[in-house]
Amino acid sequence: MTDESNPTAVRLNELLDAARVAPLDLPTADRFGTYLALLLRWNARTNLTAIRDDEGILSRHFLQSIACARALPGGIARLLDFGSGAGFPGIPIALCRPEIAVVLAESQGKKAAFLREAARTLSLPIEVHSARAETLKTGFDCVTLRAVDHMGLAVQAATGLVAPGGWLALMTTVEGLDGLKTFIDPRFEFSASVAMPGEGRPVLALGHRPTL
Repeated sequence: MTDESNPTAVRLNELLDAARVAPLDLPTADRFGTYLALLLRWNARTNLTAIRDDEGILSRHFLQSIACARALPGGIARLLDFGSGAGFPGIPIALCRPEIAVVLAESQGKKAAFLREAARTLSLPIEVHSARAETLKTGFDCVTLRAVDHMGLAVQAATGLVAPGGWLALMTTVEGLDGLKTFIDPRFEFSASVAMPGEGRPVLALGHRPTL
């Protein structure tokens, strides 16, 4: 249940319920409201996301990112959000899955500054890597990608950042998935894609990197 005095929390849980995604508890829903307010303020002066209205951000960015967080496998200790932009899906994952240590990689300075402010405002122990993700030297249990520029090349680079036994989590569409798989190391084993809420047949594709 959410507090009726918090319209953002109420509306977000309504959208989750309509999409058959488990609702958020009150404290988490409230933090998403804080995140939305911060995003709207920053978006008024810098281009964080092309979607600028409350409903659009809730129904697309938040809803899909929360669904992604819920669908990620268990046992993930450290996750990289590759080309995080305004924090999707990395910040919602950090809010919904506090057991996961999240690193946000974003090379654009203004967006990286927003991510740091969001982490501070939401009291999230997030690390922001304000350079290209490819410069990271360590492997991750999971690497997520969503709406990154030059997606194919980004996916190719991301595969090298997945630790043995880890996961590559691609937020894409049914039509776009086959093309992206041509950029992925053939050792990755993909299970059935998870349908995501929204228009355009969005999916979450999970590729597992074997330990050998």
